[in-house]
Amino acid sequence: MPELRTTVTAPPGGVLTDEVGVITGDLELATTCEDGAVRVAVRYAGANEWYRLSAADCALHDPRDHEPLHDALAAVLDRP
Repeated sequence: MPELRTTVTAPPGGVLTDEVGVITGDLELATTCEDGAVRVAVRYAGANEWYRLSAADCALHDPRDHEPLHDALAAVLDRP
């Protein structure tokens, strides 16, 4: 399945990334799923550099669950 992307506004306190710690503000969420392995990344909206969302990567039993998982992550993270 291709990469899915959604623009969100980080919740109060921001979101934790592996590379740079907490980031805040308007972010872009991206998820990819290859053979059930999901990778989750965020970046500042309009920026070039992506950061892995801490503890968010996971494995799906059914790759068709990629889109619902992406939508759920976006809903949790989009809390201005």
